[in-house]
Amino acid sequence: VNCVRSLSLFSCLAFCRGRVVRVPKGPLIRVVGTEVVIPCSVSDYDGPSEQNFDWEFARETDFVRIVSTWESTFTSEEYQKRVGRGDIKLRRSSNDAVELVIRNIQPTDQGTYKCSTPSTDATVQGNYDAEVQVKVISDGLSVSGSKARSSTSLRLSEGDSFKLRCSAITTSPEHTHLHVTWQIKSGSTWRDILSLTHEGKFQPGPGYEERYRNGDTRLGTGANDTYWLSVSQASSVDGGAYRCLVSEWVRGADSSWQKIQEKSVEIASVAIQRTGLDVVISTSNVSVTERDSLDLTCNITTDRSGIFQAEVTWYFSASPGDTLSDAHVLLSMDCDSVVSDSTLISLSHVDRNSYRLLVHDVDVEDSGYYFCKAAVCVPLHNRSWHKVVERTSAPVSVVVTALEPDYEVFLNASKTPKFSDDPTELNCRITNTQDTKANSRFTVSWYYRQRLRSDDVVTEELLATMDADWTLLFGDRSRERTQNGEIIFSKKAVDTFSLRIQWTSESDRGDYFCVISAWSRHRNNSWVKTKDVTSASVSIFWATQDYTLTVEAVKLKPFFVAGHTFEMTCKVSSKNIKTPRYSVLITAEKPLTDQSSPNGTTRIISLNQDSVVRLEDWTDQTRVDGVVLEKVQENEFRYRMYQTQISDAGLYRCVVTAWSPGGGGMWREAVNGLSNPIQIDFQTSGPVFNVSVHSDNPTIYQGELADLLCIVTTEGMALEPDDMSFDVSWFAVRSFALDREPVLLASLDRRGIVTQSRRNGSSDLSLERISPLEFRLRVHGCEDHDFGNHYCVVTPWVRSATGVWQREPDIKAKPIFVSVKMDVLNAFKYPLLIGIGLATVIGLLSCLVGYCSSRWCCKKEVQETRRERRRLMSMEMD
Repeated sequence: VNCVRSLSLFSCLAFCRGRVVRVPKGPLIRVVGTEVVIPCSVSDYDGPSEQNFDWEFARETDFVRIVSTWESTFTSEEYQKRVGRGDIKLRRSSNDAVELVIRNIQPTDQGTYKCSTPSTDATVQGNYDAEVQVKVISDGLSVSGSKARSSTSLRLSEGDSFKLRCSAITTSPEHTHLHVTWQIKSGSTWRDILSLTHEGKFQPGPGYEERYRNGDTRLGTGANDTYWLSVSQASSVDGGAYRCLVSEWVRGADSSWQKIQEKSVEIASVAIQRTGLDVVISTSNVSVTERDSLDLTCNITTDRSGIFQAEVTWYFSASPGDTLSDAHVLLSMDCDSVVSDSTLISLSHVDRNSYRLLVHDVDVEDSGYYFCKAAVCVPLHNRSWHKVVERTSAPVSVVVTALEPDYEVFLNASKTPKFSDDPTELNCRITNTQDTKANSRFTVSWYYRQRLRSDDVVTEELLATMDADWTLLFGDRSRERTQNGEIIFSKKAVDTFSLRIQWTSESDRGDYFCVISAWSRHRNNSWVKTKDVTSASVSIFWATQDYTLTVEAVKLKPFFVAGHTFEMTCKVSSKNIKTPRYSVLITAEKPLTDQSSPNGTTRIISLNQDSVVRLEDWTDQTRVDGVVLEKVQENEFRYRMYQTQISDAGLYRCVVTAWSPGGGGMWREAVNGLSNPIQIDFQTSGPVFNVSVHSDNPTIYQGELADLLCIVTTEGMALEPDDMSFDVSWFAVRSFALDREPVLLASLDRRGIVTQSRRNGSSDLSLERISPLEFRLRVHGCEDHDFGNHYCVVTPWVRSATGVWQREPDIKAKPIFVSVKMDVLNAFKYPLLIGIGLATVIGLLSCLVGYCSSRWCCKKEVQETRRERRRLMSMEMD
């Protein structure tokens, strides 16, 4: 059932849709003599977008043609004159809407108006005309100014109040409402001030919202249909012509409000006179001595009469260009003559136009610029005050001269150094103090000036300075030493400051002086420096002589052979060093063929000034206890080396450093000395070893095995294999020109222990001894990064007749270049086999799929026509 109803409703809407002509819902009530505008629109039509309209009028039953947008001859004879004069016309607002405009409507125009549209539709549907009734009533609205005022021109001063009145009444037979608006003329345009709408609501105009909320602009009604406008705190913007604009409104048939007429009347012309005000401080520039009183007077001159009060505010600023927001408020007196509270500043009203500022016990910080700001206040209806004008005076410069204290500064040295590391103590004393205040204090700053023999100007260096709160700040020269306790700053008495250097060094020699600063406390408890007095300088200097140090090395045994003990002593003598101590370092200058020390000098063992022994670059693990350094006397040291080897040959020296006691129990380095060399030289007629590298195939392919042989040969005296042993190390340089650092591959010591270095690739190494004089290195599964120059370094060991193994110098073989090539056939063999195999499998799979598809998927049953197998008959038989 619901579906049937919905279908019927949609069918009805579809068939009922058509052209719709609309006019306002009547009756339309209009006032005689006014302009009437009746709109008419059409919608839901076919044809061209721009539609034509015909208007007709009927007082009773018969309609008379008025005007048309289509035919110029449409107008009837009685309306041709009014249409020709333009009193009746059509105004098109869009393609589908027009307005009928009738100027100066008369009672004879009361009746029914019909708007019709010629059809442009394919089928006739909807309505093609609409009617509206117009009712013309008499003009009953009367607007006039107030009869109480004899003049329409007002001259007022800023801040005054005024009230304007107008009368508005209507005698319309219809139930109408009045809309009253007060307006002011600015230039050539009228602006709304405040309105009482036809709905009984107050509506402030643009720019008057705040004044309406504050009550400065009000609108009210009185007896005899009067409407008044009250304006308080008048300003220059309130000057101009005022009028009362009244409109009459009626509620239409559709319950909407329609304005039927409007009238206005000018009430008054108001002129606002600006209030003149001058603010001047009686004096220009003022100079006051500290602790005196500052007296300034602010004079006010105004042309305003009547009841008013002045508001005065005094300001202080550090510079004359500061604004009021940047300046500091000292004291103020409001419009009720209430003065803000202050202890040392007072503000008094001398007479009607003079206001006095008195600052007691001025201080240096009161120096600056003073100015006053004054405002004229007028009373309001709510007993409050309104500022009509305010001005600010020009600033007055005030200089407060400080009372500087008078004192002298004397600097003396209570302790002076005779030698280095002696203490130094300086006392800075304040004497002959006069005119010092109770709220004052003294601080000190210490300075140092280096002493030069030339005439060069040397700037002083700050050692330490003291703030007003006695916080000590250190300079770069003394910061670290003060933190370590080497320099002490103190205050021994109220008038005495002390500087003590615990251990004076040569760099401390120079001139010292102190600066005493006087500080004064102001009213805000801040301290301001008032004076600085510098003392005479005190020179700290003592004569010094250069340190001298002599070291002599003596070889105790003039001749010895390998395996014996080497022994030498170092004797030290010094001059001009106070209670010295010595540190000793034993060095050896080996031949350049020794690979252990590329620069030729080896640090062996040392003994510091506290007699602590330390092994330096001694790396022979088999002889850790083979070297000894001991202190025989205060200035004599002895070095021993047990079981000497042939590799120990070289020049041995003693490097001695003299130390003197420094500050805080520390030792200070004085001077260094180097002894004469002692040579260790072994005369031997033993065998001579040679080393070479050989490979049957230095060019190999990736993945193959590389064989390298390190061959040792001997010349001269023949040795048994058991009396010889070798340390073998293999190195590689990964370049063609030997311009890179060698890389250790593997090593084999004389005990047969193999050590390999860490490798990044997949290849592997093996190192073995295949004969007493041959060592083989194998690289398994060579890769491209295994190429390069390969060589071996051999360290021979020979057993002497006493059974002691002696180390011979290292021997380096000439490198051989190993190149690794890529086997192209092997590199592409497996990819080719895999590709051929995959292609074969895919081809066979394609053939199988094709066969299966043709065998089962694409098979059709073919119905063959059966043929009878009969033989042909002969003609005779037929």
